Amino acid sequence: MDSLLQLATDPTAWAALATLVVMEVVLGIDNLIFISIITNKLPAEQQSRARRIGIGLALILRLALLGTVAWIVHLTEPVFELFGKGFSWRDLILIAGGLFLLWKATKEIHHSVDPNPEEKPGNQVAVTFASAIGQILILDLVFSIDSIITAVGMTEHVPIMVIAVIAAVTVMLIAADPLSRFIAANPTVVMLALGFLIMIGMTLLAEGFGAHVPKGYIYTAMAFSAGVEGLNMLARRRRKAKSPVGG
Repeated sequence: MDSLLQLATDPTAWAALATLVVMEVVLGIDNLIFISIITNKLPAEQQSRARRIGIGLALILRLALLGTVAWIVHLTEPVFELFGKGFSWRDLILIAGGLFLLWKATKEIHHSVDPNPEEKPGNQVAVTFASAIGQILILDLVFSIDSIITAVGMTEHVPIMVIAVIAAVTVMLIAADPLSRFIAANPTVVMLALGFLIMIGMTLLAEGFGAHVPKGYIYTAMAFSAGVEGLNMLARRRRKAKSPVGG
């Protein structure tokens, strides 16, 4: 209790908390895009529940991983060497997560561009409820380990990490349904989001092979692309509003 009171009166701890919350929220954007795309393929009555369960289980997973933070730190130690490059468990997890994202995003793009002609209209559900939850947890495991290792480098206080994780997951829960509805209502945004997932997958692969990619570059590119798409959507709405009725 005394240590918690000391943290509450320490300006450095508050600065670390604010930084970690922002970092966790930003990192959560990647996860949220994936969750939206996956759950939107479920029947409408299951989508919101799948998001809540997936994000809730993700919170439990992250808190459980924080309880083993001393073990997670050791995941950065090389376990074998290949062609002069040492690979740690963290590297292998990032590589596996990157490959999974590339495979999933490419598959979704193929389905969007060239759907199976044998499928009947309106029968677009390609995942089951359990499969959607499983895929959400697989990707969250990758992002969780990476974010916790980053957080350990920023602060040594586990309570600060716990508060940051809870705050970030709360934001994800609030934003999940509106973001999913927005993506579902705008087909061009779906393709843009899938492009983001491919870029994130390549970033994870690069990180796994030891090539550090500053996150600022990634999120700046994503923000620029989203801004351009926002202008395109605004232009389409104005053209539609100016077009004669029934024309």
